[in-house]
Amino acid sequence: MSTPDPPAYGDPTPVLPRIARLLAPYRTMMIAVAIAVVTAAALSALAPFLTKAVFDDALFPTDGGDPDLTLLAWLVAGMCAIPVVTALIGIGQNYLTSTIGNSAMADLRGRLFEHLQTMELGFFTATKTGSIQSRLANDVGGVRTVLTDTATTILQNAVTVSSALIAMVILSWQLTIIALVLMPVFVVVQVRVGRRRRRLARKTQESLSEMTAITEEALSVSGILLAKVFNRSEAETERYRDENRRQTRLQVEAAMTGRTFFALVQTFFAITPALIYLAAGFMITGSAGGATLTAGTLVAFTTLQGRLQMPLIQLMRVTLDVQTSIALFRRIFEYLDLDPAIIERPGAQPLPDTGRGGAVEFRDVSFQYPPPRILGQQPRGTDEADPVTEATWVLRDVSLQVEPGRLAAIVGPSGSGKTTMTYLIPRFHEVTRGAVLIDGVDVRDATAESLGRAVGMVTQEPYLFHGTIAENIAYAKEGATPDEVEQAARDANIHDRIMSFPDGYETITGERGYRLSGGEKQRIAIARVFLMNPRVLVLDEATSALDTETERLVQEALDRATHGRTTIAIAHRLSTIQNADVIFGLEDGELVEQGTHAELLERGGLYARLYVEQFGSGSVEARFSDGVRYTDGRCFRDHHRADVAF
Repeated sequence: MSTPDPPAYGDPTPVLPRIARLLAPYRTMMIAVAIAVVTAAALSALAPFLTKAVFDDALFPTDGGDPDLTLLAWLVAGMCAIPVVTALIGIGQNYLTSTIGNSAMADLRGRLFEHLQTMELGFFTATKTGSIQSRLANDVGGVRTVLTDTATTILQNAVTVSSALIAMVILSWQLTIIALVLMPVFVVVQVRVGRRRRRLARKTQESLSEMTAITEEALSVSGILLAKVFNRSEAETERYRDENRRQTRLQVEAAMTGRTFFALVQTFFAITPALIYLAAGFMITGSAGGATLTAGTLVAFTTLQGRLQMPLIQLMRVTLDVQTSIALFRRIFEYLDLDPAIIERPGAQPLPDTGRGGAVEFRDVSFQYPPPRILGQQPRGTDEADPVTEATWVLRDVSLQVEPGRLAAIVGPSGSGKTTMTYLIPRFHEVTRGAVLIDGVDVRDATAESLGRAVGMVTQEPYLFHGTIAENIAYAKEGATPDEVEQAARDANIHDRIMSFPDGYETITGERGYRLSGGEKQRIAIARVFLMNPRVLVLDEATSALDTETERLVQEALDRATHGRTTIAIAHRLSTIQNADVIFGLEDGELVEQGTHAELLERGGLYARLYVEQFGSGSVEARFSDGVRYTDGRCFRDHHRADVAF
């Protein structure tokens, strides 16, 4: 079962004015539609008066004379011309309304996608991908009718109903009262039906969102593998079936809501002509205080009353549809009303171009994750955050410097804050206290575009989209040429492997690159870095999941990638970072030591402990060329030969 979304928040503007603003860019076409609607409605209202003239002036003149065939011919010509002209107007009107509605919907979908691109990383880690996809697809798709047809339908039917009512009053105000006697009751019932439809619409979209999330999770490559490995395919199917059944119930309930109401309305309009005839009988005989009712007037009035039925019912239906769509618009506007937690400061400047690797500095950096961005709640500011405790800090007062072009490594136990540190450099997260600087510039004062170009990342599990290898590499640089892509692949030690595929660089990688091995994906990710050419490179466990031969190829590519640029590497395999210019030890969010490989082994602190755990334990003794010996996890000086005994 899905959790209902909280009430809308953010922009307090009512929904209908915001919908109107979506249509504002197309006001010229909307004016043309309005003119077409009014013209068609006026022509339709004119037709019953021609019918009255046919009976009272042409066929059965009130003066008792013979039928006037010439007048009859003109009247019949007018009656034939009206539907032809109305049909032509309708074709143009449909084109304009379709253009307006679909363009406005495309604008809304584009605005929503663009806005989501500005949201911070934490928003996406706290929100199901399927829920986001549902709002882009189901919710925006659900308001298609409102944007394409509803405004025109309301205007057209409102003008038609108004003109018909005016004509009916002109013909006979007494009969008009009889024809509309129950309308106030219908309006009250319609309001209640609309409220229920709106609630059902929201529940239906929540269910659709949950179904989309289940589909995205269960039918992705990772989801399918997980279900097969743990034999959970039937459980996933049942989970989908449960939500599917709920969706079906809601759809049926929504479809049936208001059916009785509309059945009553249609029944009333069906029997109204009989009541009109009865009332007309009394009026003609003088019992109702008037004998001026002619046969032509009666025929024209019943024609108008019949033509009033369909537009009035459509107007009621579309009003209910608008109330239903308001629930969908609210869900869309909830996303649009979310303010990004990380925004570019006014007056932000590009990072200075030093022509070499960038200096990276952490100044008394402390960080704690902000509360999750729950849809329907504004993110709380620092002053409103939960009381700060030691347990809430991921990083505490971290200060360090990495000189340009140097290789720095960060080591520490899992959960010590290593990855979080690297995410602060490109400003994926915002520091809570302190500052992160690149070449002396606070990253918060740099433009997002220059920061994105300055920092490149290679992670343990690189992401490849479903496309060709060439497209995946070229993603790092807009307008990259095939020669540039190939050179980047050569530098990353992947060119020969790519050329061994039947389709070469046009080989499809598959979703998330699942058609490639881990080493192949990793080297493609490194090729992106070569093509991007950042001044700062972050390596997050880039070789930890690879076999020895593949690791060698990847390590060679990384060695080339790190040349001439500042590199910050996170590694659990300490053998890969022994040659680092500086190694930082991080534990429980605090920087506990820094130095070279030899210096840290000499001190016998965190790094030495991790080294022993990785290369020896128990009675295992390891001797190294620097003369430091480890026995049973303890470290002491030893000037014996350099070897490792297992």
